[in-house]
Amino acid sequence: MLDPRFLTVPITHRGLHGAGVPENSLAAARAAIEAGYGIECDIQPGPDGEPLVFHDYRLKRLTGAEGVIGATDAQTLAGLRLLGTDEPVPTLARFLDLVAGQVPLLIEVKDQDGACGPDVGLLSARVAKVLAGYDGPVAVMSFNPHMIAAFRAAAPDVPVGLTTCAFPEGDWPQVAPARREELAQIRDFDAVGACFISHDKGDLDNPRVDALRAQGVPVLTWTIRSAAEEEAARRVATNITFEGYRAAI
Repeated sequence: MLDPRFLTVPITHRGLHGAGVPENSLAAARAAIEAGYGIECDIQPGPDGEPLVFHDYRLKRLTGAEGVIGATDAQTLAGLRLLGTDEPVPTLARFLDLVAGQVPLLIEVKDQDGACGPDVGLLSARVAKVLAGYDGPVAVMSFNPHMIAAFRAAAPDVPVGLTTCAFPEGDWPQVAPARREELAQIRDFDAVGACFISHDKGDLDNPRVDALRAQGVPVLTWTIRSAAEEEAARRVATNITFEGYRAAI
């Protein structure tokens, strides 16, 4: 069951980042904690499979380096810094040590299949292993339901959800049309044991979202970037993931 704080405490998108404070950094996590917000973060695997707090599959945007994060050797990764700051790429273990249950932590495990299919590797199991014994409000989600099924098999007591949207072809060209339709209709919700969704703000009028709300399923939404967007989103969503402004607490 989702901790009730996920329904009341606004959640920072990749931490409370901004000028000089990179997304998904320890500094962004500290800033969110100091402000009393929850934190959403992204997980990619390092070369040895260790879960790293990093959004992109490639290093370029956030570090300036070339290459894929999962294919970059550990020594090189350890020397990289985020967006020209002194901030390293954090491990999930280090991130958890910092958050330490102080605020809700929403973890998105990035798809490792490439097409939201079943070839998900060991990342979900590795995340479950790192989370073992963590004391605090935490939940795990993914766009790929297979990632969540694998995680729940390894950590059945941790609440899980699905990151959802309309799955337009332009954003998901690698996913087969029939699979995009399944994902857009959130058909795997019950099968994977999900207890919430985190849904794209632009698709909150999706009838399937209304149906889940009617069943009492919490609906989070992303990514809210202004008070006006928040006001509109909260007509449907239980809580928000936000960036670029300070949401009211």
